[in-house]
Amino acid sequence: MFQLWSWYKEKSFILKITTGFILGVIIGLIFGQSAGVLEPFGTLFLKLLKMIVVPLILLTLIVSVNNSNPKDLGRIGGKIFPYYLLTTAFALMLGIWIAKLVKPGIGLNMPGDADFEVPDAPSALDVLLNIVPSNIFQSLANGDILSVVFLALVVGFSISFMRHSKENGMRDKGELLLNFSEAGSEVTFRILNGILQYAPIGVLGITATSIGNQGFETLLSLGKYVAASFLGVGIQMFIIFPLILLLFKVPVIQFFKNISEAMITAFVTCSSLGTLPVTLKAAKKAKISDRVANFTLPVGATVNMNGSAIHFGVGVVFAADIVGYDLSLGMIIGIILTGTLAAVGTAGVPGAGLIGMSIVFTQAGLPIEIVGLTAGVNVLTDMVFTTCNVTGDIVGAAVVDKSEKKHSDYNEHLVDITAQTMTK
Repeated sequence: MFQLWSWYKEKSFILKITTGFILGVIIGLIFGQSAGVLEPFGTLFLKLLKMIVVPLILLTLIVSVNNSNPKDLGRIGGKIFPYYLLTTAFALMLGIWIAKLVKPGIGLNMPGDADFEVPDAPSALDVLLNIVPSNIFQSLANGDILSVVFLALVVGFSISFMRHSKENGMRDKGELLLNFSEAGSEVTFRILNGILQYAPIGVLGITATSIGNQGFETLLSLGKYVAASFLGVGIQMFIIFPLILLLFKVPVIQFFKNISEAMITAFVTCSSLGTLPVTLKAAKKAKISDRVANFTLPVGATVNMNGSAIHFGVGVVFAADIVGYDLSLGMIIGIILTGTLAAVGTAGVPGAGLIGMSIVFTQAGLPIEIVGLTAGVNVLTDMVFTTCNVTGDIVGAAVVDKSEKKHSDYNEHLVDITAQTMTK
């Protein structure tokens, strides 16, 4: 038994998780809904990932804040948030353009008895106010990620100010708290490594259950919708992202090899937050500094949704085709603005995809019942949308890290020139 375990541990993560996915597809196709007996294995995997996400975000952000000075964090935030907004807006335009070419909704009719209840969409003000938790422990228990990020930053900066206090006693307490956070972070990553050993079994359970329940009947009836979604994500991931990486002189092929584990995990779990532990590990492999990765990736998993933006773009044209509604240029501009805010503002909210799509449909004057018509193929499209979301997060982190390294090199160059001048 020990030899079998050692053999299993030595195999690459990609090989194990790919094997789990392929076996899941085969089992799902052969046994159909009976494959649902494997669902508990997938549920356990998702529960384990969700279990580790909150402490991982909380502890890594606290440590990250204390490994950087506030000036650096302000500069990193000033770079990453414009990146999120611009790439999300472009992804939404791309989704609209692809869907206009493919015309996915032509020939489909909305069921007359469609009855689909969409969760209430929070207002922009509510989203901002809900970032600040009224009950810290409740936010941690509920997994309110934006609140957890806010709490981690507040605690991290407080510890940093304690460590830089003029009082010796206060400095000692600050160092003690930082050591505690670093120890907790190390424990969290050790637990994560154990969870990743179980990942292939969990992936097998998720895939077998999903394929067994959905089958390919819905895919055939909505094939153009799925094809448009895949095409939009493909352009974003294999043309737009590489161009961004090339612009900042990041080796593209090696970069995608380094982050492949995160991409595969995102594909099979359909969860940006659930993939976050693997995303952080992939960023380290891609040689992105912990200072940048630990700050940008937890935030990106919550607010940066390039794949979701493509989803909204394709979805709104799909709905317009079904009802025979011609979208004007002014409506498209409004959809782009609303969809960008919806992709960012509803991230991390339960039913985020449904809420965001409903917001966009309302902006365009389309019936939100069509959101329910697309839900049948979410098991297929969510895979590529989430993969695009996670890839966009790591690309953003790589771009900011490259920029930060250039800034650091420039500062060192100035110091050298100054030293040489003073010597002369």
